[in-house]
Amino acid sequence: MFQDFKKFIAKGNVMDLAVGVIIGAAFGAIVKSLTDEVIMPVIGAIFGGADFSNHFVLLSTPDGYTGALDDYAALKEAGAAMIGYGAFVTAIINFLILAFIVFLMVRYVNKLMESMEKKEEEAAPPPAGPSEIDLLTEIRDELKKRG
Repeated sequence: MFQDFKKFIAKGNVMDLAVGVIIGAAFGAIVKSLTDEVIMPVIGAIFGGADFSNHFVLLSTPDGYTGALDDYAALKEAGAAMIGYGAFVTAIINFLILAFIVFLMVRYVNKLMESMEKKEEEAAPPPAGPSEIDLLTEIRDELKKRG
């Protein structure tokens, strides 16, 4: 079983996938930081709040809660029923940024692959076929057979 596992791990696809997952996670952290630290404060300033992820609709407070009713973190920790639309909007913006960047990467790779294929086609010699002399010889021989 250990040998089979070793063969499985040694395959190129598995290693490529592992590298992709690790880089994707790191890239996700960069995009999250970009969204949380750069984009969302601007959106928050436009819509009148310094931190857009703290925008929510409070549905009900838990019994015995005495904290502030505008403190998202405290209400969440206390188990209050609320709709955190600001965090949802932030997640959507994160997704759109990631999707756009992945789109650009795939587009670039496709163009690169097309370019490489064109170069291979240009570099490949034309398919070998019969020469004019070979064709004329075949025609002559066919005419001799018929006539």
